[in-house]
Amino acid sequence: MDNVEQKPASSDTSIQRLGRNGYLHRITPIVDSTGKIVQRLIKPLMVEFRARDLMQTLVGASILAIPAAYTEETWDLGQELALTNIVGIAFLSLFFIGIFVYYNFYKSYFKQFVGQYFFRVLATYAVSFAVVALLLTLIDKCPWGVDNMLAIKRIIVVAFPASMSATVTDAIK
Repeated sequence: MDNVEQKPASSDTSIQRLGRNGYLHRITPIVDSTGKIVQRLIKPLMVEFRARDLMQTLVGASILAIPAAYTEETWDLGQELALTNIVGIAFLSLFFIGIFVYYNFYKSYFKQFVGQYFFRVLATYAVSFAVVALLLTLIDKCPWGVDNMLAIKRIIVVAFPASMSATVTDAIK
């Protein structure tokens, strides 16, 4: 091929569903100096939360939920911290998930996929919360029916690292 300078024709970039599963992709044509398309760059968008993402989130939440849930320090933190601190941890979890998800999936497409963004952030936290709740309940560290607030506080404390690992695992494609 000639030593012709190639540059993306960003104005022709499009978003299309490709493949058998119909995932969204960004298609950017590469043009030569004459304007002829010589190649197309195809990149998956990963802005939709699908079953695969749910499974990755479940596994990712388990990665750090398991060691954190078996630690007496986290049980004690759930018991000793004030409710305002626990609420702060929950909001901090959502904030970190939101920032990570925004910069890794939605930065260039936020306006087009606002609903999917919020769904992914909330679903990631909800899945992490559920994994931790199940695990702490199974190891008998959630005193449901006796002290529900303590159970929820412990779940929120452990859900912080679990949601971080769930978010990072979801980004692996």
